[in-house]
Amino acid sequence: MPEERNHRSVILASIRLSLGAAQPPASIAAEYAAVPRTYAQSSTLSRHALLELFTDRLLEYDAGVYHRTAEAIPATIAEILTSRGKQGLAIPAGLPSEWLPASFTFTEADRFDVYQIDKTQGILTACTVAIAETGSIVLQNAEAQGPRILSLVPDYHLCVVFADQVVATVPEAFTRLEATSTLPTTFISGPSATADIEMTRIKGVHGPRFFDVILVEQA
Repeated sequence: MPEERNHRSVILASIRLSLGAAQPPASIAAEYAAVPRTYAQSSTLSRHALLELFTDRLLEYDAGVYHRTAEAIPATIAEILTSRGKQGLAIPAGLPSEWLPASFTFTEADRFDVYQIDKTQGILTACTVAIAETGSIVLQNAEAQGPRILSLVPDYHLCVVFADQVVATVPEAFTRLEATSTLPTTFISGPSATADIEMTRIKGVHGPRFFDVILVEQA
């Protein structure tokens, strides 16, 4: 019986906390700081091994990966769009104009509604950070990345990731996100896919069915 009362107290305390009627902020912060953090928070991988791991994860998720230098970004975008049979893409405000090949049409879409975005041939964005261990790319509502809707509605997403944006672990990514933690944030791990109870895999339910990454490295 005492143990049951203890569990009941814990549950009720959690409810009061969620309602803002429990511990003062300083006490909550101290409790959070006391949580053991024995999980891996960094990696000993070399930069080359780190990028190899990131690439392997993306390929496992059925994403396309293109290793290029910064100077080759426009030509690579043209190459990818040609192979995908696309005449152009939607882009967020602030995307570097020097990335865009002249032979394709790029339309700024930050103010598009869901119906307009759905009619585009896809989206081209930058990112805030990428995580090698999980093969994830993190987008925020920021310059060259745009509102969340841009990465969730289109059927195709092409993302430019610079090598120095790739970290090994999730904790490292959150450290980089601290300064912009109030911005809407999306974690992407390859093309969207899900499976129903009969294990029929369906792509494109929660985001793009097709996802390509240009990984920009030093020349």
